[in-house]
Amino acid sequence: MFVKTQYVLWSADPTETTDIAHWCQADLIMRDYEVYTSAAVSIIVLYSIASIARQYARLKHIRGPSSAVFTKWWLVRALRSGRVHLEFYEAYQKYGKFGTHAASEGQQTSNIAGSLVRVGPRDLITSDPDLMKHMLGVRTKYRRSDWYDAMRLDPGRDNVLSMRDEALHAQLRSRMAAGCSGKEVENLEGKVDENILRLIDLVDRYVSENKAFDFGLKAQYFTLDVISDLTFGEPFGDVASDSDVHEYIRTSEQNMPNVVLAAVLPWLLALLSSPLLRCLLPSDKDAIGFGKTIGLAGSDTTATAIRAMLLHIITSPRVSTALREEIELAKPSWPVITEAEARSMPYLQAVIKEGLRIFPPLVGQMSKEVPKGGDTFKGSHLPEGTRIGYGAWAIFHRTDLWGPDTHEFRPER
Repeated sequence: MFVKTQYVLWSADPTETTDIAHWCQADLIMRDYEVYTSAAVSIIVLYSIASIARQYARLKHIRGPSSAVFTKWWLVRALRSGRVHLEFYEAYQKYGKFGTHAASEGQQTSNIAGSLVRVGPRDLITSDPDLMKHMLGVRTKYRRSDWYDAMRLDPGRDNVLSMRDEALHAQLRSRMAAGCSGKEVENLEGKVDENILRLIDLVDRYVSENKAFDFGLKAQYFTLDVISDLTFGEPFGDVASDSDVHEYIRTSEQNMPNVVLAAVLPWLLALLSSPLLRCLLPSDKDAIGFGKTIGLAGSDTTATAIRAMLLHIITSPRVSTALREEIELAKPSWPVITEAEARSMPYLQAVIKEGLRIFPPLVGQMSKEVPKGGDTFKGSHLPEGTRIGYGAWAIFHRTDLWGPDTHEFRPER
């Protein structure tokens, strides 16, 4: 039997007194735990609120979707949509220098903030060529952001695209310079010509059988064959076999969305690089698939450029007629034109450049990070650590740079 008050616990039985003391001690511990837990939660909440407020304040002078101020959800959704170039362009149209939203708010067009759009808590995209030159200049203090870490297709090894250390990146580039310029690739033009002839043979085969020819897919077969031929000394044989021999296309379509997502969610990249999950990633030891061809780069963007140009040529009778006339007048080599002959044909060169403008094949952010101490450009402050990406579609469709018919395929511009 015992009596309990607010401060005193008493019992006639000594054993009961001991039990009661233990109960009291446990009760006090639980109360302390609740106090500490509440305090910890309060601190976390206050810290989160302060961080959100700080994120908002540091870039409040730059407009963008409201959800992009506090989370990366808008950016993730745009990247997963399959039309990120248009999502960025539409955001720029709405919030940027010439957007209707900016005009209604009386935004100053002379300010660099007008050519920037906020797409994440510390992520911006720009449509200003001057800012791009400023960030990419030889003596720039801007550095590659953690966006490039996702380009490290082998988690344990950097490549020329993913390397963020400027000195090491320069070394990698110098080693590859001769190969990229063609100086160390024996008979480079001849190898390209051989693959073009194989593509022509494939077209003839389909024509003779009166079958539909999916040029979009065959263009990727062709670029994979060319790049593998230049890299390994022989083509994969995609065009000759009319198939994705190493399943590169299929597996890259499966893997690249995850690579793009990891570029804006660094924690996801860290998770995938953990020993537990690393075995699930592609490896250059794989027999087929993305890992088998992990050393290749450029086939997708090259194929995209070829497809886009051909599409715009065949859907523009005026352009196709003018191009045909120039070719007939020049009387180039047959069936494959030489590089020198192609360079001497001004309208053909204009068609190529206009094709790259109207449908740029590379539209990733490729963000650069504002240097320590921040930067001021054209009168606007850019806080330290801010990532500024490349808005390709917006740059190449600016009416003040390319004219009011910017969405028209017009090589004469």
